[in-house]
Amino acid sequence: MAGEMSAATGRFSLERLGLPGLALAAALLLLALCLLDRRTRRPGEPPLIKGWLPYLGVVLKLRKDPLSFMKTLQKQHGDTFTVLLGGKYITFILDPFQYQLVIKNHKQLSFRLFSNKLLEKAFSISQLQKNHDMNDELHLCYQFLQGKSLDILLESMMQNLKQVFESQLLKTTSWDTAQLYPFCSSIIFEITFTTIYGKVLVCDNKFISELRDDFLKFDDKFAYLVSNIPIELLGNVKSIRKKIIKCLSSENLAKMQGRSEVFQSRQDVLEKYYIHEDLEIGAHHLGFLWASVANTIPTMFWAMYYLLRHPEAMAAVRDEIDRLLQSTGQKKGSGFPIHLTREQLDSLICLESTIFEALRLSSYSTTIRFVEEDLTLSAETGDYCVRKGDLVAIFPPILHGDPEIFEAPELELMNIKDWKLIHPGSSLNTTSEIHHLHAN
Repeated sequence: MAGEMSAATGRFSLERLGLPGLALAAALLLLALCLLDRRTRRPGEPPLIKGWLPYLGVVLKLRKDPLSFMKTLQKQHGDTFTVLLGGKYITFILDPFQYQLVIKNHKQLSFRLFSNKLLEKAFSISQLQKNHDMNDELHLCYQFLQGKSLDILLESMMQNLKQVFESQLLKTTSWDTAQLYPFCSSIIFEITFTTIYGKVLVCDNKFISELRDDFLKFDDKFAYLVSNIPIELLGNVKSIRKKIIKCLSSENLAKMQGRSEVFQSRQDVLEKYYIHEDLEIGAHHLGFLWASVANTIPTMFWAMYYLLRHPEAMAAVRDEIDRLLQSTGQKKGSGFPIHLTREQLDSLICLESTIFEALRLSSYSTTIRFVEEDLTLSAETGDYCVRKGDLVAIFPPILHGDPEIFEAPELELMNIKDWKLIHPGSSLNTTSEIHHLHAN
Protein backbone atom coordinates (compact mmCIF):
# COMPACT_ATOMS: atom_id res chain seq x y z
CA MET A 1 0.00 0.00 0.00
CA ALA A 2 2.78 2.42 0.89
CA GLY A 3 4.48 1.62 -2.39
CA GLU A 4 1.26 2.24 -4.32
CA MET A 5 0.73 5.56 -2.53
CA SER A 6 4.30 6.57 -3.24
CA ALA A 7 3.96 5.70 -6.91
CA ALA A 8 0.65 7.54 -7.14
CA THR A 9 2.17 10.56 -5.45
CA GLY A 10 5.06 10.44 -7.87
CA ARG A 11 2.74 10.44 -10.87
CA PHE A 12 0.66 13.25 -9.40
CA SER A 13 3.75 15.35 -8.70
CA LEU A 14 5.08 14.83 -12.22
CA GLU A 15 1.78 15.82 -13.75
CA ARG A 16 1.54 18.89 -11.52
CA LEU A 17 5.07 19.83 -12.45
CA GLY A 18 3.97 20.72 -15.98
CA LEU A 19 6.05 22.42 -18.67
CA PRO A 20 7.32 25.28 -16.47
CA GLY A 21 8.58 22.78 -13.92
CA LEU A 22 10.25 20.66 -16.59
CA ALA A 23 11.89 23.76 -18.04
CA LEU A 24 13.19 24.65 -14.58
CA ALA A 25 14.53 21.11 -14.11
CA ALA A 26 16.29 21.29 -17.48
CA ALA A 27 17.78 24.67 -16.58
CA LEU A 28 19.04 23.31 -13.25
CA LEU A 29 20.57 20.33 -15.04
CA LEU A 30 22.40 22.63 -17.47
CA LEU A 31 23.60 24.76 -14.56
CA ALA A 32 24.90 21.67 -12.78
CA LEU A 33 26.76 20.57 -15.91
CA CYS A 34 28.31 24.03 -16.25
CA LEU A 35 29.46 23.99 -12.63
CA LEU A 36 30.86 20.47 -12.88
CA ASP A 37 32.84 21.23 -16.03
CA ARG A 38 35.19 24.10 -15.21
CA ARG A 39 38.05 22.87 -17.35
CA THR A 40 40.44 25.51 -18.62
CA ARG A 41 43.48 25.31 -20.86
CA ARG A 42 46.74 24.66 -19.03
CA PRO A 43 50.15 25.92 -20.17
CA GLY A 44 51.54 23.69 -22.91
CA GLU A 45 48.16 22.28 -23.92
CA PRO A 46 46.59 22.71 -27.39
CA PRO A 47 43.83 25.30 -27.90
CA LEU A 48 40.62 24.30 -26.09
CA ILE A 49 37.23 24.56 -27.85
CA LYS A 50 34.31 23.84 -25.51
CA GLY A 51 31.41 25.33 -27.47
CA TRP A 52 28.38 26.90 -25.83
CA LEU A 53 26.51 23.69 -24.96
CA PRO A 54 27.43 22.25 -21.54
CA TYR A 55 28.59 18.65 -21.75
CA LEU A 56 27.68 18.26 -25.45
CA GLY A 57 30.23 20.87 -26.52
CA VAL A 58 30.50 21.19 -30.32
CA VAL A 59 28.83 17.87 -31.15
CA LEU A 60 25.95 19.46 -33.10
CA LYS A 61 28.27 21.46 -35.36
CA LEU A 62 30.47 18.43 -35.94
CA ARG A 63 27.53 16.19 -36.88
CA LYS A 64 26.15 18.76 -39.33
CA ASP A 65 29.28 18.86 -41.52
CA PRO A 66 32.35 17.16 -39.99
CA LEU A 67 34.86 18.06 -42.69
CA SER A 68 33.94 21.74 -43.03
CA PHE A 69 33.85 22.15 -39.26
CA MET A 70 37.29 20.55 -38.84
CA LYS A 71 38.72 22.78 -41.58
CA THR A 72 37.30 25.84 -39.83
CA LEU A 73 38.91 24.82 -36.53
CA GLN A 74 42.18 24.13 -38.35
CA LYS A 75 42.24 27.65 -39.81
CA GLN A 76 41.44 29.19 -36.42
CA HIS A 77 43.63 27.08 -34.13
CA GLY A 78 46.21 25.22 -36.23
CA ASP A 79 46.76 21.49 -36.77
CA THR A 80 46.31 20.46 -33.12
CA PHE A 81 43.43 21.39 -30.81
CA THR A 82 41.16 19.90 -28.16
CA VAL A 83 37.36 19.89 -28.43
CA LEU A 84 34.56 18.92 -26.05
CA LEU A 85 32.31 16.26 -27.61
CA GLY A 86 29.58 14.55 -25.62
CA GLY A 87 31.34 14.88 -22.28
CA LYS A 88 34.73 13.81 -23.65
CA TYR A 89 37.73 15.97 -24.47
CA ILE A 90 39.35 14.89 -27.74
CA THR A 91 42.66 16.25 -29.01
CA PHE A 92 42.69 16.16 -32.82
CA ILE A 93 45.99 15.88 -34.70
CA LEU A 94 45.52 17.00 -38.32
CA ASP A 95 49.16 17.22 -39.47
CA PRO A 96 49.95 13.89 -41.22
CA PHE A 97 53.61 14.22 -40.26
CA GLN A 98 52.53 13.99 -36.60
CA TYR A 99 50.48 10.79 -36.98
CA GLN A 100 53.59 8.88 -35.94
CA LEU A 101 53.28 10.42 -32.46
CA VAL A 102 50.15 8.35 -31.88
CA ILE A 103 51.84 5.16 -33.09
CA LYS A 104 55.11 5.76 -31.25
CA ASN A 105 53.40 6.35 -27.89
CA HIS A 106 51.21 3.24 -28.04
CA LYS A 107 51.80 2.42 -24.35
CA GLN A 108 50.36 5.72 -23.17
CA LEU A 109 47.81 6.00 -26.01
CA SER A 110 45.76 2.82 -25.80
CA PHE A 111 43.38 1.48 -28.41
CA ARG A 112 42.29 -1.52 -26.36
CA LEU A 113 41.09 0.54 -23.41
CA PHE A 114 39.19 2.90 -25.71
CA SER A 115 37.72 -0.01 -27.68
CA ASN A 116 36.61 -1.95 -24.60
CA LYS A 117 34.86 1.08 -23.10
CA LEU A 118 33.18 1.76 -26.42
CA LEU A 119 32.03 -1.85 -26.72
CA GLU A 120 30.46 -1.63 -23.28
CA LYS A 121 28.62 1.60 -24.08
CA ALA A 122 27.45 0.59 -27.53
CA PHE A 123 26.80 -3.13 -27.21
CA SER A 124 26.61 -3.81 -23.45
CA ILE A 125 29.78 -5.94 -23.49
CA SER A 126 31.41 -5.74 -20.06
CA GLN A 127 33.67 -8.78 -19.69
CA LEU A 128 36.37 -7.68 -22.15
CA GLN A 129 37.62 -5.01 -19.75
CA LYS A 130 38.22 -7.68 -17.09
CA ASN A 131 39.32 -10.66 -19.18
CA HIS A 132 42.35 -10.03 -21.39
CA ASP A 133 42.69 -13.73 -22.24
CA MET A 134 39.26 -13.76 -23.87
CA ASN A 135 40.12 -10.58 -25.73
CA ASP A 136 43.32 -12.14 -27.09
CA GLU A 137 41.54 -15.35 -28.11
CA LEU A 138 38.83 -13.41 -29.94
CA HIS A 139 41.49 -11.53 -31.87
CA LEU A 140 43.03 -14.84 -32.94
CA CYS A 141 39.73 -15.62 -34.68
CA TYR A 142 40.54 -12.96 -37.29
CA GLN A 143 42.84 -15.49 -38.95
CA PHE A 144 39.60 -16.83 -40.48
CA LEU A 145 39.28 -13.56 -42.40
CA GLN A 146 42.56 -14.24 -44.24
CA GLY A 147 43.99 -16.63 -46.79
CA LYS A 148 42.03 -19.77 -47.66
CA SER A 149 39.33 -19.00 -45.09
CA LEU A 150 38.69 -15.65 -46.77
CA ASP A 151 38.36 -17.42 -50.13
CA ILE A 152 35.73 -19.74 -48.65
CA LEU A 153 33.90 -16.76 -47.15
CA LEU A 154 34.00 -14.97 -50.50
CA GLU A 155 32.58 -18.01 -52.30
CA SER A 156 29.74 -18.21 -49.77
CA MET A 157 29.05 -14.49 -50.14
CA MET A 158 28.81 -14.75 -53.93
CA GLN A 159 26.37 -17.65 -53.65
CA ASN A 160 24.23 -15.68 -51.21
CA LEU A 161 24.37 -12.62 -53.48
CA LYS A 162 23.20 -14.71 -56.42
CA GLN A 163 20.34 -16.22 -54.42
CA VAL A 164 19.17 -12.85 -53.10
CA PHE A 165 18.97 -11.31 -56.57
CA GLU A 166 17.61 -14.35 -58.40
CA SER A 167 14.86 -14.96 -55.84
CA GLN A 168 13.67 -11.40 -56.40
CA LEU A 169 13.99 -11.47 -60.20
CA LEU A 170 12.23 -14.82 -60.66
CA LYS A 171 9.13 -13.86 -58.67
CA THR A 172 8.85 -10.29 -59.94
CA THR A 173 6.48 -9.56 -62.81
CA SER A 174 6.97 -5.81 -62.69
CA TRP A 175 9.75 -3.58 -61.43
CA ASP A 176 9.55 -2.02 -57.99
CA THR A 177 10.94 1.42 -57.22
CA ALA A 178 13.10 1.87 -54.13
CA GLN A 179 15.40 4.55 -52.81
CA LEU A 180 19.09 3.86 -53.27
CA TYR A 181 20.15 3.82 -49.62
CA PRO A 182 17.42 1.40 -48.41
CA PHE A 183 18.26 -0.81 -51.40
CA CYS A 184 21.95 -0.90 -50.42
CA SER A 185 21.06 -1.46 -46.77
CA SER A 186 18.78 -4.38 -47.58
CA ILE A 187 21.26 -6.12 -49.90
CA ILE A 188 24.37 -5.63 -47.77
CA PHE A 189 22.71 -6.61 -44.51
CA GLU A 190 21.14 -9.82 -45.81
CA ILE A 191 24.24 -10.98 -47.67
CA THR A 192 26.59 -10.17 -44.80
CA PHE A 193 24.40 -11.76 -42.15
CA THR A 194 23.76 -14.99 -44.06
CA THR A 195 27.43 -15.28 -45.06
CA ILE A 196 28.69 -14.96 -41.47
CA TYR A 197 25.87 -16.40 -39.37
CA GLY A 198 24.07 -18.69 -41.82
CA LYS A 199 20.39 -19.02 -42.71
CA VAL A 200 17.21 -19.82 -40.85
CA LEU A 201 15.36 -22.26 -43.08
CA VAL A 202 11.92 -21.46 -41.65
CA CYS A 203 10.57 -17.91 -42.16
CA ASP A 204 14.05 -16.72 -43.13
CA ASN A 205 12.86 -13.61 -45.00
CA LYS A 206 10.76 -12.38 -42.07
CA PHE A 207 13.59 -12.99 -39.59
CA ILE A 208 16.13 -11.15 -41.76
CA SER A 209 13.86 -8.19 -42.54
CA GLU A 210 12.88 -7.63 -38.90
CA LEU A 211 16.47 -7.96 -37.72
CA ARG A 212 17.63 -5.56 -40.45
CA ASP A 213 15.03 -2.94 -39.55
CA ASP A 214 15.96 -3.13 -35.86
CA PHE A 215 19.66 -2.99 -36.68
CA LEU A 216 19.26 0.15 -38.81
CA LYS A 217 17.30 1.85 -36.01
CA PHE A 218 20.09 0.93 -33.61
CA ASP A 219 22.79 2.16 -35.99
CA ASP A 220 20.94 5.45 -36.50
CA LYS A 221 21.51 6.25 -32.80
CA PHE A 222 25.03 4.83 -32.67
CA ALA A 223 26.88 8.17 -32.60
CA TYR A 224 24.84 9.24 -29.56
CA LEU A 225 25.11 5.80 -27.99
CA VAL A 226 28.93 5.85 -27.87
CA SER A 227 28.97 9.31 -26.31
CA ASN A 228 28.35 9.78 -22.62
CA ILE A 229 24.67 10.57 -23.17
CA PRO A 230 22.64 8.21 -20.93
CA ILE A 231 20.96 5.53 -23.03
CA GLU A 232 17.66 6.26 -21.28
CA LEU A 233 17.58 9.62 -23.08
CA LEU A 234 17.89 8.02 -26.52
CA GLY A 235 14.32 6.87 -26.96
CA ASN A 236 13.77 3.15 -27.50
CA VAL A 237 17.34 2.32 -28.52
CA LYS A 238 17.92 0.30 -25.33
CA SER A 239 14.94 -1.97 -25.99
CA ILE A 240 15.93 -2.33 -29.66
CA ARG A 241 19.46 -3.33 -28.67
CA LYS A 242 18.11 -5.89 -26.21
CA LYS A 243 15.83 -7.33 -28.90
CA ILE A 244 18.74 -7.70 -31.36
CA ILE A 245 20.95 -9.32 -28.72
CA LYS A 246 18.23 -11.87 -28.01
CA CYS A 247 17.98 -12.64 -31.74
CA LEU A 248 21.74 -13.28 -31.75
CA SER A 249 21.73 -15.50 -28.66
CA SER A 250 23.47 -18.88 -28.72
CA GLU A 251 20.10 -20.64 -28.76
CA ASN A 252 18.89 -18.81 -31.87
CA LEU A 253 22.17 -18.92 -33.79
CA ALA A 254 22.45 -22.67 -33.19
CA LYS A 255 19.48 -23.06 -35.58
CA MET A 256 21.41 -21.46 -38.45
CA GLN A 257 22.58 -23.50 -41.43
CA GLY A 258 25.87 -22.72 -43.19
CA ARG A 259 27.66 -20.80 -40.45
CA SER A 260 31.09 -19.39 -41.28
CA GLU A 261 34.41 -20.43 -39.75
CA VAL A 262 34.96 -17.01 -38.21
CA PHE A 263 31.57 -17.13 -36.49
CA GLN A 264 32.06 -20.66 -35.20
CA SER A 265 35.53 -19.89 -33.87
CA ARG A 266 34.23 -16.81 -32.04
CA GLN A 267 31.28 -18.78 -30.67
CA ASP A 268 33.64 -21.46 -29.33
CA VAL A 269 35.73 -18.82 -27.55
CA LEU A 270 32.66 -17.09 -26.09
CA GLU A 271 31.17 -20.33 -24.78
CA LYS A 272 34.49 -21.01 -23.09
CA TYR A 273 34.10 -17.85 -20.98
CA TYR A 274 30.30 -17.57 -20.71
CA ILE A 275 27.55 -20.04 -19.96
CA HIS A 276 25.58 -21.00 -23.07
CA GLU A 277 22.52 -18.95 -22.05
CA ASP A 278 24.40 -15.72 -21.28
CA LEU A 279 22.96 -12.93 -23.44
CA GLU A 280 26.32 -11.15 -23.51
CA ILE A 281 27.31 -13.70 -26.17
CA GLY A 282 24.62 -12.09 -28.34
CA ALA A 283 26.09 -8.68 -27.51
CA HIS A 284 29.46 -9.83 -28.89
CA HIS A 285 27.78 -10.99 -32.10
CA LEU A 286 25.99 -7.64 -32.40
CA GLY A 287 29.36 -5.87 -32.14
CA PHE A 288 30.86 -8.09 -34.83
CA LEU A 289 27.82 -7.65 -37.07
CA TRP A 290 27.99 -3.88 -36.66
CA ALA A 291 31.68 -3.85 -37.58
CA SER A 292 30.89 -5.95 -40.67
CA VAL A 293 27.92 -3.94 -41.94
CA ALA A 294 27.89 -0.37 -40.62
CA ASN A 295 30.74 0.86 -42.85
CA THR A 296 29.97 -1.36 -45.83
CA ILE A 297 26.46 -0.01 -46.43
CA PRO A 298 27.47 3.67 -46.89
CA THR A 299 30.51 2.61 -48.95
CA MET A 300 28.28 0.72 -51.39
CA PHE A 301 25.77 3.58 -51.43
CA TRP A 302 28.33 6.26 -52.30
CA ALA A 303 30.08 4.08 -54.89
CA MET A 304 26.75 3.44 -56.64
CA TYR A 305 25.73 7.08 -56.26
CA TYR A 306 28.85 8.37 -58.01
CA LEU A 307 28.63 5.70 -60.72
CA LEU A 308 25.03 6.69 -61.47
CA ARG A 309 26.13 10.34 -61.69
CA HIS A 310 28.87 9.42 -64.18
CA PRO A 311 27.57 7.22 -67.03
CA GLU A 312 31.03 7.00 -68.60
CA ALA A 313 32.40 5.57 -65.37
CA MET A 314 29.52 3.10 -65.13
CA ALA A 315 30.21 1.99 -68.72
CA ALA A 316 33.91 1.50 -67.94
CA VAL A 317 33.17 -0.62 -64.85
CA ARG A 318 30.68 -2.75 -66.77
CA ASP A 319 33.10 -3.20 -69.65
CA GLU A 320 35.85 -4.26 -67.23
CA ILE A 321 33.58 -6.88 -65.64
CA ASP A 322 32.36 -8.12 -69.04
CA ARG A 323 35.94 -8.57 -70.24
CA LEU A 324 36.83 -10.52 -67.10
CA LEU A 325 33.82 -12.81 -67.51
CA GLN A 326 34.64 -13.34 -71.16
CA SER A 327 38.28 -14.17 -70.38
CA THR A 328 37.17 -16.79 -67.83
CA GLY A 329 34.52 -18.33 -70.10
CA GLN A 330 31.56 -17.16 -68.02
CA LYS A 331 28.25 -15.68 -69.15
CA LYS A 332 25.90 -13.14 -67.63
CA GLY A 333 22.24 -13.81 -67.03
CA SER A 334 19.86 -15.88 -64.95
CA GLY A 335 20.85 -19.51 -64.72
CA PHE A 336 24.53 -18.85 -65.42
CA PRO A 337 26.61 -19.22 -62.24
CA ILE A 338 29.37 -16.64 -61.87
CA HIS A 339 32.49 -17.46 -59.90
CA LEU A 340 35.20 -14.87 -59.25
CA THR A 341 38.30 -15.52 -57.17
CA ARG A 342 39.85 -12.97 -54.85
CA GLU A 343 42.68 -12.46 -57.34
CA GLN A 344 40.20 -11.77 -60.14
CA LEU A 345 38.30 -9.26 -58.01
CA ASP A 346 41.59 -7.56 -57.14
CA SER A 347 42.28 -7.16 -60.88
CA LEU A 348 39.18 -4.96 -61.37
CA ILE A 349 41.06 -1.66 -61.24
CA CYS A 350 38.16 0.54 -62.39
CA LEU A 351 35.82 -0.90 -59.79
CA GLU A 352 38.42 -0.64 -57.04
CA SER A 353 39.26 2.94 -57.98
CA THR A 354 35.57 3.86 -57.92
CA ILE A 355 35.34 2.62 -54.34
CA PHE A 356 38.51 4.47 -53.31
CA GLU A 357 37.24 7.69 -54.86
CA ALA A 358 33.87 7.29 -53.15
CA LEU A 359 35.69 6.86 -49.83
CA ARG A 360 37.80 9.96 -50.48
CA LEU A 361 34.71 12.02 -51.11
CA SER A 362 32.51 10.69 -48.33
CA SER A 363 34.50 8.88 -45.62
CA TYR A 364 34.99 10.53 -42.22
CA SER A 365 37.14 7.77 -40.76
CA THR A 366 38.88 8.63 -37.50
CA THR A 367 41.50 6.75 -35.48
CA ILE A 368 41.09 7.27 -31.73
CA ARG A 369 43.23 6.38 -28.71
CA PHE A 370 42.68 6.68 -24.95
CA VAL A 371 45.25 8.68 -22.94
CA GLU A 372 46.29 6.44 -20.03
CA GLU A 373 48.60 8.99 -18.38
CA ASP A 374 49.56 12.65 -18.74
CA LEU A 375 51.79 12.85 -21.79
CA THR A 376 53.89 15.41 -23.66
CA LEU A 377 53.98 14.89 -27.44
CA SER A 378 57.08 16.30 -29.09
CA ALA A 379 56.69 17.54 -32.66
CA GLU A 380 58.88 19.65 -34.94
CA THR A 381 56.46 22.53 -34.53
CA GLY A 382 56.66 22.31 -30.74
CA ASP A 383 55.61 20.24 -27.75
CA TYR A 384 52.07 19.96 -26.43
CA CYS A 385 50.51 18.12 -23.50
CA VAL A 386 47.51 15.80 -23.38
CA ARG A 387 45.72 14.83 -20.17
CA LYS A 388 45.05 11.43 -18.67
CA GLY A 389 41.48 10.35 -19.42
CA ASP A 390 41.22 12.37 -22.64
CA LEU A 391 41.14 10.95 -26.16
CA VAL A 392 43.58 11.60 -29.01
CA ALA A 393 42.34 11.36 -32.60
CA ILE A 394 43.80 11.59 -36.09
CA PHE A 395 41.43 12.61 -38.88
CA PRO A 396 42.74 11.53 -42.32
CA PRO A 397 39.75 12.92 -44.31
CA ILE A 398 41.26 16.39 -43.86
CA LEU A 399 43.89 15.27 -46.41
CA HIS A 400 41.34 14.09 -48.97
CA GLY A 401 40.51 17.68 -49.85
CA ASP A 402 44.11 18.93 -49.86
CA PRO A 403 45.00 20.41 -53.30
CA GLU A 404 48.68 19.60 -52.65
CA ILE A 405 47.75 15.90 -52.64
CA PHE A 406 44.76 15.78 -55.02
CA GLU A 407 44.39 18.07 -58.02
CA ALA A 408 40.97 19.76 -57.88
CA PRO A 409 39.99 17.73 -54.79
CA GLU A 410 36.42 19.06 -54.74
CA LEU A 411 35.72 17.36 -58.09
CA GLU A 412 34.53 13.79 -58.46
CA LEU A 413 37.47 12.16 -60.21
CA MET A 414 35.46 9.59 -62.14
CA ASN A 415 37.50 10.31 -65.26
CA ILE A 416 38.60 6.99 -66.74
CA LYS A 417 42.02 8.29 -67.74
CA ASP A 418 42.75 9.21 -64.12
CA TRP A 419 41.92 5.77 -62.72
CA LYS A 420 45.31 4.35 -63.53
CA LEU A 421 46.75 6.85 -61.04
CA ILE A 422 44.69 5.41 -58.19
CA HIS A 423 45.91 1.99 -57.17
CA PRO A 424 46.78 0.00 -54.04
CA GLY A 425 49.66 1.74 -52.32
CA SER A 426 48.66 5.23 -53.38
CA SER A 427 48.06 8.02 -50.88
CA LEU A 428 44.33 7.60 -51.38
CA ASN A 429 44.43 3.96 -50.41
CA THR A 430 46.47 4.57 -47.27
CA THR A 431 44.46 7.50 -45.94
CA SER A 432 40.87 6.45 -46.64
CA GLU A 433 40.79 3.47 -44.31
CA ILE A 434 37.56 2.62 -42.53
CA HIS A 435 38.43 2.29 -38.88
CA HIS A 436 36.01 0.13 -36.89
CA LEU A 437 35.78 -1.22 -33.38
CA HIS A 438 37.40 -4.55 -34.07
CA ALA A 439 40.56 -3.15 -35.72
CA ASN A 440 43.76 -3.20 -33.73
